[in-house]
Amino acid sequence: MSDPVFGRLLTAMVTPMTDDFAVDLDRAGELAQRLVDEQANDGLVVNGTTGESPTTTDEEKADIVRTTRQAVGDRAQIIAGVGSNITAHSVRMAKQAQQAGADGLLVVTPYYSKPTQEGIYQHFMAVAQATDLPIMVYDIPGRTGTAIATQTLVRLADHPQIVAVKDAKGQLVESAKVMADTTLAYYSGDDAITPALLSLGGVGLVGTSTHFTGRRMQQIFQARLAGRLDEALAIYREILPLLTGVFDLPGLTMVKAGLAHQGFDVGPTRLPMVPATGEPVERFCELLDRIDL
Repeated sequence: MSDPVFGRLLTAMVTPMTDDFAVDLDRAGELAQRLVDEQANDGLVVNGTTGESPTTTDEEKADIVRTTRQAVGDRAQIIAGVGSNITAHSVRMAKQAQQAGADGLLVVTPYYSKPTQEGIYQHFMAVAQATDLPIMVYDIPGRTGTAIATQTLVRLADHPQIVAVKDAKGQLVESAKVMADTTLAYYSGDDAITPALLSLGGVGLVGTSTHFTGRRMQQIFQARLAGRLDEALAIYREILPLLTGVFDLPGLTMVKAGLAHQGFDVGPTRLPMVPATGEPVERFCELLDRIDL
């Protein structure tokens, strides 16, 4: 198993907003503390899609990195999303994130334009050469339109700063091949598939439901590491409805609804995302009340 370079449990943190849709930095700091101190996260991923990165400005992104860094100190790592379909923009954001205090970078495949595998490779290499921060490659073809091929991941692993993958491709055999041929640390990018990826050599999770399930996921990791597989499976099955239910509507909207239900309001979402409403939210909140967290 590869070294969990960013810890085992990270949450892709939502970005709190005020009622007039401004980034609420005070609440962002409080949420960061909540996720680390109450939900046992080893790290936080900020400025990802769950953090509404498509609608926040570069300046806001830098402020979020600085705020979360100050809020959690050295108790957790801060991984900054610097995704763009413009390589030069990702390079600028990578440099900005380092200056703001990030410990690492989350870099997604360039989206919409559907570059070739060589273009994808060159994109990641350009960002890797822009700073000295470690990089987690984000492979999520359902959002970007293009998967990172197995051989491209193997090539990228030769760069000393490309150290991890957030795997949301849903092709476990291909993930297993990369893990067999490289030292890349594989993190599940799909909460519910985490135990399966761990069994193939994965090291952890970058989660969405972990705004609520973080402590239980840490129990799964610790039980597995200690060889208590039955215990890990029992916990997984208990919280599975939450791991999947958070995606019954767009994850960030469901998280914001769930946090408000728990009395920790983080405000609205910016368009084109709209607040989660209706039966899926009612069902999810009922699970939050019923399942032991």
